[in-house]
Amino acid sequence: MSNDGVNAGRRRFLVAATSVVGAAGAVGAAVPFVGSWFPSAKAKAAGAPVKVNVSKIEPGQQMVAEWRGQPVFIVRRTEEILGNLVKLEPQLADFDSKASEQPSYVDAKTRSIKPEVLLLVGLCTHLGCSPSFRPEVAPADLGAEWVGGYFCPCHGSRYDLAGRVYKAQPAPMNLPVPPHTYESDDVVIIGVDQEQA
Repeated sequence: MSNDGVNAGRRRFLVAATSVVGAAGAVGAAVPFVGSWFPSAKAKAAGAPVKVNVSKIEPGQQMVAEWRGQPVFIVRRTEEILGNLVKLEPQLADFDSKASEQPSYVDAKTRSIKPEVLLLVGLCTHLGCSPSFRPEVAPADLGAEWVGGYFCPCHGSRYDLAGRVYKAQPAPMNLPVPPHTYESDDVVIIGVDQEQA
């Protein structure tokens, strides 16, 4: 004990004990905070690649897969559909896909790796509505020149069966093509670049 009645040993013990408890509390508060920086298992799964068997799609038909919480339209195109793509070029805003969001390894005009199989992110480039698949030719509501494509019911944007937007539409760009690669002739992996596979 010192002359002024203070026990120096006890004071050192209390300062050390308080420091240890404070440090433990700081670590306890920091661990959940730092842990929140890492994505959850659900978030990791949402961005994970998706395998799809495209052999089940009939010619001229579409199926919808989900990747990163977005619909991905997968269409098996016929020779007639592929022939119509060339005929539509004068009516399209970006027929050679120069301003489009798509991987460099897809063909700019068919917008696919394999001409008969098309993959598109199914969200309109105007405001994100999901366009309707309208493969029929010359329906009454879309006009005699319609040879199949996508029609956005929200604001009327029209796309061909390569996801290319027509001129003078609310949508500014073609529908995006997601990164994808083929695991086999029948299985496509959405979310994996062909160059990385």
